[in-house]
This record gives sequence, structure tokens and C-alpha cells, in this order.
Amino acid sequence: MPNRLPTPLAAQGRLFFIAGPCVIESEDICLRIADELAVCAEKAGATMVFKASYDKANRTSQSSYRGPGMDKGLRILETVGAKSGLPLLTDIHHPSEARVAAQVVDIIQVPAFLCRQTDLLLAAGKTGKYVNIKKGQFMAPQDMRYAIEKTGDKCLATERGTSFGYNRLVVDFTGIHIMKELGIPVVFDATHSVQAPGGEQGRSGGNRELAIPLARAAVCNRADGLFFEIHPDPAAALCDGPNSLRVDEFVENVPRFLELCEKIASWTP
Repeated sequence: MPNRLPTPLAAQGRLFFIAGPCVIESEDICLRIADELAVCAEKAGATMVFKASYDKANRTSQSSYRGPGMDKGLRILETVGAKSGLPLLTDIHHPSEARVAAQVVDIIQVPAFLCRQTDLLLAAGKTGKYVNIKKGQFMAPQDMRYAIEKTGDKCLATERGTSFGYNRLVVDFTGIHIMKELGIPVVFDATHSVQAPGGEQGRSGGNRELAIPLARAAVCNRADGLFFEIHPDPAAALCDGPNSLRVDEFVENVPRFLELCEKIASWTP
């Protein structure tokens, strides 16, 4: 598989993006989104990673849609990568999935609820691919050092909010600074941070209107990358619709984020 990622990923302070639907709903939807992201990346001169999960194992309800499964999902992702040229990211939930997923994707993601699972982190690190470790909603940012030690230096740490009471997440932006001191790129997950876990009778809710403002704050706090779940019609999305952005809204804001990043970088640290 060709190397579709720049090396290093966070080069010269240039903001990069991870975006896509929460879960693979169909090949058509993935290709439509990836096509728009590829055009956006070329126009903006930005690194854009397409993300989608073939299985969302951490769902509130047993009846929730999980995705097409690993075999079909990876075939769809392989097609998306071949046609769009974009780097790919997907989740894994078991150590046995790491080697198989690594044959298709450029970044393997460890979900937040699994960020302490030693065997999973070790297996992801052994693939030689970048590993994006979502910081658990229950984790102190400084404790991510232990997850990184299990995975290796070729990884990212992603802030996605911290549990605060019931059905509520809050973002402590000092965590970005703390995790950057660990020597790896830090990503801010704007759309999961506005999620209301389990907040809508057996499924998660959220407030997508807050995602852009929080992402701006993350850029001001020198996050290296931004993560967004996007969909052509979030109201009809099969997973995380309430906190997902419309594709066109995300694309519209990419140049603004890059401009803000350049402005912040010009200030004295």
C-alpha cells in the first residue's frame, strides 16, 4: 500500500484534519464524502485523513447500528483510498484486528473506552502504522504517557472531552498542552466533545452547534490536528447524528481553521 501520509504528520506547525462519517453506512456515502474532502484538501493545501468505522462496538443500545463489519468495511475503505487518494483511519476493538486493518488503513485508532487495554495498544503499535489513541473520558491527560509507552512514539493522542456527571462531557483545554509535552501530535475531537453520551433514550445525543467554537479554542491552544464526524445529512445518520456536522459546513471552515492556526503560530509562544 502506498504511503499516503506526510512524514512527520504534524510538520512545521501545519494543522491537519481527520474527518468522515462515524460509521460506514454504504460505499456510496463514503465515496461522496471522500470526494468532497479530497477537493477541499487540494484547495486548502491541507493534510486530510478520511475516517470511518467498520464496527462501532461501543454503542449505548444493543439495537443500535454498528456498521458492515470488518471484511466488508475494509473493502469499502480500500476503494475509498484508491479513488480519493486520501489517507485512511479506522477503529479496532480487538488485538486480532490490528494486522488486518493495517493492510488497508494508514492510521489505526484505539477507541477512548479501550485506551488502557494493553494487548490492543501493543498490537496496534506492532503494525508500524500511526496509532491514534483517544483519551478516555475517565483519563487524566498526563496518564496518556502510559498508553503511548505501550504503543510507541508513532502515535497521536486525541482529546475528546471528560465525563462530568450524567450525559455530559466537558473539555479541559489544558490537557492539550499536557499531552503535547509527551512529544507526540495532539488532536482535538470537536464533535465527540459535544456529544451527550446515552442522552437520548438508548442512544447518544449532542449539540453540533458547539463543535466549531470548541475547535477554534483548540487551535488557539495549539492542537496539531482537528477531528470531525461529518455527514451529508446528520439528521439521517445512523450513528452520532446529533453531534455530526454537515459536510459542506466542515469544508467551509477548513480554510478558516488554517488561517487561525497561522495567526496563532505568528504570536510569541
